[in-house]
Amino acid sequence: MLTPRRLHRAALPLAATALLAAATACTSSGGSGGSGDERLKVALAFPPAQAMSPYGDDAVILSRLAVVEGLTRLDENGGAKAALATAWKRDGDRAWEFTVRRDAAFQDGTKVDAAAVARSLTAAQKASPKPRVLSDTSLTATAEGAGTVRITTKDADPLLPQRLANPSLSILSAAAYEKDGGKVNPAGHATGPFTLAKVNGAVSATLERNDTYWGAKAKAPGVDVKFVADGTARANALRTKDVDVAEYVPISQASLLGDGMVHEFPSARTNGLSLNTERGVFADPAMRAAAREAIDSRELVDGVYEGRADTAQGLLGPGVPWAADLRTAPTGRAKAAAPAEVRKTQQIVLATYTNRPELPEAAPVVQQQLEKRGFTVKQVVRDYAQMEADALAGKYDAFIQARNTLLDTADPLSYLASDFTCDGSFNITQLCAKPVDTAVDKAASLADTDARHRAEMTAEAAILGSDALVPLVHERFVQGYDENRVQGVALDPMERTLITADTRIG
Repeated sequence: MLTPRRLHRAALPLAATALLAAATACTSSGGSGGSGDERLKVALAFPPAQAMSPYGDDAVILSRLAVVEGLTRLDENGGAKAALATAWKRDGDRAWEFTVRRDAAFQDGTKVDAAAVARSLTAAQKASPKPRVLSDTSLTATAEGAGTVRITTKDADPLLPQRLANPSLSILSAAAYEKDGGKVNPAGHATGPFTLAKVNGAVSATLERNDTYWGAKAKAPGVDVKFVADGTARANALRTKDVDVAEYVPISQASLLGDGMVHEFPSARTNGLSLNTERGVFADPAMRAAAREAIDSRELVDGVYEGRADTAQGLLGPGVPWAADLRTAPTGRAKAAAPAEVRKTQQIVLATYTNRPELPEAAPVVQQQLEKRGFTVKQVVRDYAQMEADALAGKYDAFIQARNTLLDTADPLSYLASDFTCDGSFNITQLCAKPVDTAVDKAASLADTDARHRAEMTAEAAILGSDALVPLVHERFVQGYDENRVQGVALDPMERTLITADTRIG
């Protein structure tokens, strides 16, 4: 068996050395070194993929850096709490009224009011491609006076308050939408405790404290961000104190850094093997079933993740604690093709990305497991920003990805809709199956939480029955910072927050 982990530990590759040098170039310019007056230096794994557009995954970067806010935020249990809205109430099945915070202002000095909220939500609704959080619904927002926004949804949407906490539905000032070409510019036009002052492509970003923030002021004067795709480089930058916080520390580096620098916590993230159901070898359900039978989750947990992950149970793992009790057997599965039939198929392309360091290490193991079953496999491994468009266009036969199943609404409904329905905006598997769409639609119609969860597990059973996605492992998060030096880092299973107003040195 290949041992990429051992090779990875042996030496820091030249690319990683260059990235580490970039991380080392971070400078502290915000104070004299006393408690709370130093700028934070942060290494993030993912560079902007859409020039910091709020309508894709870059919105999560903005949220994790405390730049943007929505009408609501999520508490630790996934419930909606006040943010730019101070209160809300439902008016019938499809309408809600939200009271806008009176003391909030945008970072460019303009006022947050109902008109601004309606403008931002309308822009998100009209965006192309549509944000994942809106893949299973549509909304119409109108201002009713300066302080009230009325939001009407196409269908009954009991999750609307949670949905509005999604970073893609952040509220921005009018100036954010004035750029030519329809691009949205959040820099200096958001409401969070930190202002995005500068973005240097996929290399770095600079944040400054927003001194007009409506809530508690940020304790750090600013944040210097480096985008460092190589996990070993992030860990080494943390070890040498060239950065204060490094997200997604590689499992291979965790034991080397020690417990005081490594913080492991539960996650709602499932790493899965997405199979292209529309074209190529895996358009055949029997071949997808053969791929599913080839996968050994325990080998991945023990070998690649060194026990810091959980074996695959379904789409929803231990980070979604109610799922296990409601899980039912997959429905409608095809009989797996025999190895002799598999060997007759053409070569498949197995792709994954470098930004999560375990994924390139998992790829050779998955390749070997598939080849043992009879598949001929070619690997493609690149930075995520270079792969997303091709993955969404169905240009790979198989794609290993890590997906937070609660990221969009703190409920798996929008994950199921965006990733597995015919009109889903993040449907890498290209799946379009009536049983799946019917099950997801039913779940979306249910206001009662328990009933909705049961319906979501029915949808999970239909998706797993299609073998469009083969679950590999359920991740645990590992974030890096010195607990004796850095305070206030958020350990968020839903990945919405990392740096907060309370994050500081000392």
